[in-house]
Amino acid sequence: MARKQSDYLASLLADEEALETKAEVTPSAAIEAESEAPAPPPAPARNERLRGTTLLGRESALARVASGEVRQVTQLLLDPARVRVWTGNARSYEHLTVDSCRELIDSIIAEGGQKVPAVVRRIDGDPNHDFEVIAGTRRHWSISWLRKHSYPDMQFVAQVAQLDDEAAFRLADLENRARKDVSDLERARNYAQALHDHYGNYMTRMAERLNLSKGWLSKMLKVASLPDAVVSAFASPADVQLKPAYPLAQMLDNRELAPAILREAKALARLQDERRKAGDPAIAANEVISRLLSARQPSQADEAQPREIVITGRGGRPAATLRSINRQGVTVRFHAGSGLHLDALLDLVREAMYDLEQQGRSVLL
Repeated sequence: MARKQSDYLASLLADEEALETKAEVTPSAAIEAESEAPAPPPAPARNERLRGTTLLGRESALARVASGEVRQVTQLLLDPARVRVWTGNARSYEHLTVDSCRELIDSIIAEGGQKVPAVVRRIDGDPNHDFEVIAGTRRHWSISWLRKHSYPDMQFVAQVAQLDDEAAFRLADLENRARKDVSDLERARNYAQALHDHYGNYMTRMAERLNLSKGWLSKMLKVASLPDAVVSAFASPADVQLKPAYPLAQMLDNRELAPAILREAKALARLQDERRKAGDPAIAANEVISRLLSARQPSQADEAQPREIVITGRGGRPAATLRSINRQGVTVRFHAGSGLHLDALLDLVREAMYDLEQQGRSVLL
């Protein structure tokens, strides 16, 4: 049956109420004309016949539910604190914020509550939780946030389903495919875990179950192998997208290139952190990718370059000198009378060190 059981029963009840209303409500004009017009034939028998038909229809609907032709859907109003989030979902719950959920939060407030139910399943053996969320992580987060911020009576609306872990993973994956705020890296790592947990490391079987291209799934799994040290070079894990990240993951298989990429990633991570603390814009993802892909090992020519860099101040006077530049470290000498304040002098030294990083001559990693 195409419609939900609840819709079917509702229509039957609506028909019955309409019949009862028609039988019980008599217009005043008909009452006034009753003495002048011939009395209508008795109606009780007809009403009883129609009522009987409706009851038969209701019994038929309930029989369909019992037979499994129509599946009964149960929705509950839950305290989100009693509901945990299933760890098999790709969405990173800890990365959800008010900003990322703002549109959903505003919608829930405007509509007076959550209208689209989440999908949960019952759990046992956890004294703190009764259910876990399979699909609807953002709704759970948003309702939890609203209950803590002026809406303590908000309830988490959920539909209870009986699902094993593999079915739960497929359901969560279908929902996440339509969500732009689930990053490629999140999905890739979720697929890698699911490949091990649900599909016995058989990628072909996994691709068939998810109705995905085997080639595309292979690329996602490759991106999942990116180490955290490389991911930290980006302003956010959400910046790691499949198309540019796939060749980077391939390059890391090269034993000669991997050390240089990792060194560059650490340098970028440090710069991202400095910019974040200073309130400056982050290094864009395309620039991060470009710098990581072009990273290289120091060559013999690099090793033969001068071991000293002089930083000049006002009037070309020496302000600082970087000496003994090698893999063991660097010595910085500050010159008196440069005419520069300490902050300006430190900025020049930082810029010189950054240039060394760009040349692959890092001494701090």
